[in-house]
Amino acid sequence: MPLAPEISLHLAGDEVGLFDLTGGEFHSDQPPPYWAFVWAGGQALARYVLDHPDAVRGRGVLDLAAGSGVAAIAAAKAGAAHVTAADVDPAAAGAIRRNATANGVVVAVGSDIQPADVVLAGDAFYSASVAQQMTALLRDQARRGARVLVGDPGRGYFPERLFDRLAEYVVPVPTALEETETLLTGVYEMRVTLRSG
Repeated sequence: MPLAPEISLHLAGDEVGLFDLTGGEFHSDQPPPYWAFVWAGGQALARYVLDHPDAVRGRGVLDLAAGSGVAAIAAAKAGAAHVTAADVDPAAAGAIRRNATANGVVVAVGSDIQPADVVLAGDAFYSASVAQQMTALLRDQARRGARVLVGDPGRGYFPERLFDRLAEYVVPVPTALEETETLLTGVYEMRVTLRSG
């Protein structure tokens, strides 16, 4: 993975687009294979966690909309006490397990969203409906006392007003996915005022 070479992932090739793996078609009964790619927000979040292990060390971590599991794997490598990766796509579970095994770390996989000490979400604001659901989930976790960290490359539905930026990275991305070679991507923390409100 370009931004975090410490992590090895089983992914689609750089020349493959999101719908190339579905025969070029969108099927409403089956989510696109987001898990087959490492998105800019996930890469930035993984890099941040690896560079700031105190953010997760010794804590319970939940990676929401985990996709390939890159942020969860970074948390496990950085010394989290336990890590759970959750994704609505059942196919993502297999990808996360394969990628965790490839990196020699343990990541639990599930769809149940339990309270955690630290909640991670990489590139999870890519549509209006998903952003609304994700914002509600993250606010709930923050109110329960979780530290919420998000990686986002400026997707149009990211509610930046709820977050403080911690870091910024120029992330190499496949042009087949993003129509550019790099994306300026921020890592953000949900504001503490939301935790008690």
